[in-house]
Amino acid sequence: MKQRVIVLGSTGSIGRSALDVLSHLRDDWTVVGLAAGSRAPHLAEQAARFRPEAMALADGAAGHSLPKEMDFSPRLFSGPDSHVELVEAIPCDCVICGVVGTGGLAALIRAVELGRRVALANKEALVIAGSLVVPLAKRTGATLIPVDSEHSAIFQAMHAGRPQEVKRVYLTASGGPFRTWSAEQMDEIQVEDALRHPTWEMGPKITIDSATMMNKALEIVEARWLFDLRPEQIGVVIHPESIIHSLVEFCDGSIMAQMSTPDMRTPIQYALTYPQRRPCPSPPLDFGAIRQLSFHPPDVQRFPALRLGYDVARRGGTCGAVLNGANEAAVELFRTGAIGFRDIARLTERALAEHDFNPTPTLKELLAADRGARLEVNKCLTS
Repeated sequence: MKQRVIVLGSTGSIGRSALDVLSHLRDDWTVVGLAAGSRAPHLAEQAARFRPEAMALADGAAGHSLPKEMDFSPRLFSGPDSHVELVEAIPCDCVICGVVGTGGLAALIRAVELGRRVALANKEALVIAGSLVVPLAKRTGATLIPVDSEHSAIFQAMHAGRPQEVKRVYLTASGGPFRTWSAEQMDEIQVEDALRHPTWEMGPKITIDSATMMNKALEIVEARWLFDLRPEQIGVVIHPESIIHSLVEFCDGSIMAQMSTPDMRTPIQYALTYPQRRPCPSPPLDFGAIRQLSFHPPDVQRFPALRLGYDVARRGGTCGAVLNGANEAAVELFRTGAIGFRDIARLTERALAEHDFNPTPTLKELLAADRGARLEVNKCLTS
């Protein structure tokens, strides 16, 4: 019997890669649900190809863009709760969570409550609510398998030993487009500069996070929750070639590294087929084309977002929600030209310092902290 999968964020970069993998695994998997934000025409094209039982569109007003006549009749959920309704209504074996930011949090939590296998590409969900999601998964029997290339690499490498034997993990980072830029040059960064990632093809928000290295700050917090690690057990190393996706050091000094071409289809497929491995549509690693593998320590002075990640991982509580909300707001201001590139980390740090810290928040309080952080960042335009 085929495995049933729902893809949340199907029209985004992760969702499109996931559907490519699922085409490759068509004999064993069937797509029963597709969900998008507002890209109704793209969602309709995907539905015509995969013929799911149901679709969800968070922007209800965009529903008029869906074709009025289709040769099949999937259920359609629309509006802000549509992703949750899809997960509740359509039985499945796996939910791929590819929605960026807080938009995917409610559907993720519902999937975990239902005990589903979750292929998690939304790092912000654990940054905001890891203290709630991870214990909930343990109670319901849900399985969280990371799709981020770095966390997938850690997940895979950890199988070389037992959890108590792990001494340290290392998240690798490409360094983004400004790895070699001076502080003075970084004062002149424009939006188009930040969107030129040297290795990965990603959406604009994630690409800018890579440029500020805020993505590594978020990944530090995510790793803390996913793998039950102390912040001091999590390192970051710059690896421009993006061939080694992360490393795990064990207590005997052995270090296991996961290597593959920089293609998101590899970790997506592994999350679907785990614990099995299958031939993958990603191109194989060509050792003949690799001239070197280099590693450098990160420069926290030029990329202060890294320090914020460690601070948030240590403090916990509402700090993750504030980190995420403030960064999202600041990135949007940068994209519109309202603030400079280096203001992103500066304003995020200010929001963390100004917020009312709560060490044991509820989900409602976490979402309120996220909203408050966004307001705090936007205050910079009037102060």
